[in-house]
Amino acid sequence: MLSAASRPYIDASVPVLREHGLAITRHFYASMFEAHPALRNLFNMGNQASGAQQQSLASAVFAYAANIDNAAALAPVLERIVHKHVSVGITPAHYPIVGRHLLGAIKAVLGDAATPALIAAWDEAYWLLAGALIAAEARLSEKTHAPLGSLRELVVADVDRETEHVASYYLRTPEGGSPGEFTPGQYVSVSVTLPDGAQQRRQYSLSDAPQAPHWRITVKREAANDTKPAGQVSNWLHANLKAGDRLLVSPAYGEFTLPQSDTRALVLLSAGVGITPMMSMVAALAAQGSRREVLFAHAGRNGAHVALRRHLAYAARQLPHLRVATFFETPLPNEREGIDYTFAGRMDIARLALPSDADYLLCGPSAFMQTQWRALRDAGVPAQRMHREVFGPDALEHLL
Repeated sequence: MLSAASRPYIDASVPVLREHGLAITRHFYASMFEAHPALRNLFNMGNQASGAQQQSLASAVFAYAANIDNAAALAPVLERIVHKHVSVGITPAHYPIVGRHLLGAIKAVLGDAATPALIAAWDEAYWLLAGALIAAEARLSEKTHAPLGSLRELVVADVDRETEHVASYYLRTPEGGSPGEFTPGQYVSVSVTLPDGAQQRRQYSLSDAPQAPHWRITVKREAANDTKPAGQVSNWLHANLKAGDRLLVSPAYGEFTLPQSDTRALVLLSAGVGITPMMSMVAALAAQGSRREVLFAHAGRNGAHVALRRHLAYAARQLPHLRVATFFETPLPNEREGIDYTFAGRMDIARLALPSDADYLLCGPSAFMQTQWRALRDAGVPAQRMHREVFGPDALEHLL
């Protein structure tokens, strides 16, 4: 618990962080990478280049300060961070480095306003958070029977080109078996060495059932746009990875998983490559012979951009209570509403017959999830029934 002496300084930091948080995190990353260039291998340098990681950390620091006494609000965020840290290889030795450069950035940006008492308060708050994360990460490492950040070689058994921009990679052990158990909805880290020698890890959801004799990841090749560079790892995988190759892969992690209740219905809302963890859940239910009521609603540009369609169709034949609804924003000329897709336009939950009692899972671009989250909230769905998977930095909008 934060001491009484430090609490006023942390409370007073909330408006300061709102104003200067991004400048602080930019300074933090620049100084840390300059002093410890090897740490670039642990961070998504694409998110660094776009500024998304700096914005995410600024939001996280602000959210922590604003909710430091609200354990219930912070718990799910911290759980997500713990899984991500273990998957990318954050160890206890990294925390002093991060703490030193974060406090240094606060001093550099705030100048004389960063009094010794303020810095002491943030030093205390940081180590309270770091201690909780270190302990939780150790517990998760023990649970998975794998050292922090561990990787193993898996063999690419097959490559399936789902669409022009999406490919599925089927992974097995060198002996030809399944890499092991996981919970539907979880992801793995994939590590590659890029042409410039940089090592980068990315997280990809497992997109098949745990009962399958393989692990499957389904990867979208991320093109450059006005706000971010092209995805280094996704483009490397699409250009280089073929059947027979070996790939370094972590154990499965992630807290966005299939709810275990069989009494409540399940509503899966996805867009784009966000279909991947949802497909794992549906495939698992099909393998179990589940009779659970499931509504699977997916938004895509058109049929040429929807991955895993035949796998979803197969699962639908196995699940008597699965309803599938597709929203195509710009249907192709030969696609017919009611036959090739359900609705034209962006996803609108008002067009769906939502179950009266259900768990809601959301996965897709940030703007999509924000829109659906607000729509569900306005429709009266309680927040504790809504869960989301976040690809890339999470701006923690629900805590701000």
